[in-house]
Amino acid sequence: MTEPQPAARAFIGLGSNLDDPPAQLARAQDELDSIPATRLLRRSSLYRSAPWGVVEQPVFVNAVVEIETRLSPRALLHALLSIEQAHGRDRAVERWGPRTLDLDLLAYADLRIDEPGLVVPHPRLAQRAFVLMPLAEIAADFVVAGAGRVRELLARVDQAGCERIGGLLLERARPRAE
Repeated sequence: MTEPQPAARAFIGLGSNLDDPPAQLARAQDELDSIPATRLLRRSSLYRSAPWGVVEQPVFVNAVVEIETRLSPRALLHALLSIEQAHGRDRAVERWGPRTLDLDLLAYADLRIDEPGLVVPHPRLAQRAFVLMPLAEIAADFVVAGAGRVRELLARVDQAGCERIGGLLLERARPRAE
């Protein structure tokens, strides 16, 4: 019998710029809370940001959620990819192009992982205001492994083109039967 994995704190970045992005993120939030052995703890406000990479596309809506999970980082990543697919995301199309839903595993506890298909913390986390602004809202003192404290990382990036647009969709995680 496999020993249960200890609970770990992880952060997920959510983004969308197609098919009613705020609704996509709200639905994804509920789906994240439905992942087995995982519960949603906190969610940031919504942020609007200019496209990154491919700039000729609609603006993005972004948020960050904090979860507690007993899944391994790899199992959590597979769950995130399944949710993206359910939203119509095809990762085989243009990188950094328009998408219905993007879920990025930003950080998993204090782990540093560099394996094929899985890099944690997210390799561009410290460069992106659209990730750091919502992350700082819910976990400003969190230390990203190998990068530093979120509030300090945010102070180093250009925040132009990224703005808070909405209140919290979920102020506290709702109780969940185990």
